[in-house]
Amino acid sequence: MARIPFGISRLDSIVGGGAPPGSVVLLTGEAGAGAREFLHTSAAMNGLYHGDREAFELHYGDVDPAAEPPPEIHYVSLTAGRDQLERELSYTMDEDLVRGAVDHIQFRDLSPEYFQLSPIPREWYAGEAQSVSDLATRERLESALSALGDYLGEHAAGNLVVIDSLTDLVAAVSDDMTWSDIALLMKGVQKAAYDWGGLILMLVQGETLEPTELGHLMDAASGTLQFEWESGGSKRARTMFVKEFRGVLSRLEEENIIRFETEVHEGGFDVSGVRKIR
Repeated sequence: MARIPFGISRLDSIVGGGAPPGSVVLLTGEAGAGAREFLHTSAAMNGLYHGDREAFELHYGDVDPAAEPPPEIHYVSLTAGRDQLERELSYTMDEDLVRGAVDHIQFRDLSPEYFQLSPIPREWYAGEAQSVSDLATRERLESALSALGDYLGEHAAGNLVVIDSLTDLVAAVSDDMTWSDIALLMKGVQKAAYDWGGLILMLVQGETLEPTELGHLMDAASGTLQFEWESGGSKRARTMFVKEFRGVLSRLEEENIIRFETEVHEGGFDVSGVRKIR
């Protein structure tokens, strides 16, 4: 099966076109170091392939012969709707590129499922006010975890799905949703992804997790990309480290690459240089 492009041109060229089909990739690291920009760029650039091929080729280049962009791109958020996500994409990339991409990105807002048991007023996330009696008689929605699992089961096969973000699930741990529930869902996704044959990117803020919890998530992923700030002289630079990645890490080791220097420009997240293993 063809590899699935991350949508990060130079990274894709180094790893043979993209991720092996069936991959679940965890994006984690320090705040602002590039993980979210990577997620945005991956969704937008793959959407741009379908929406504006000329702009895609200008900013990305040619797709590797061993790779094939996914037919569908799905952006799943636990707390934000389409309009907000489109605006956030434009913070990462040029607005013209985002406009060419968004019609080919399917957005799924899980806010109703996520916030239903919280004290947050329903009109804040559902766009409509309801009385107390309405809320009392309203049928309870399925949990955010169940809704996420159902959505993946319906749409992940052969496609790119980005999940923004697991950090929200961690923040919602309670008697109704325990950490064990989250860890089990991730293990289930890992097992099912092999048959789905697509690419799933999951964003999580590493600073919100205990080391053991992060270890559980990493164990349930095919690969982990860690994003960090690196200080040198008077400047701070973003870097990306591939901690592990089945089907990809061996290729990087063959090239003696240990760390990527990265940047964010009008075309989104990009690799600007590589570090050799010393």
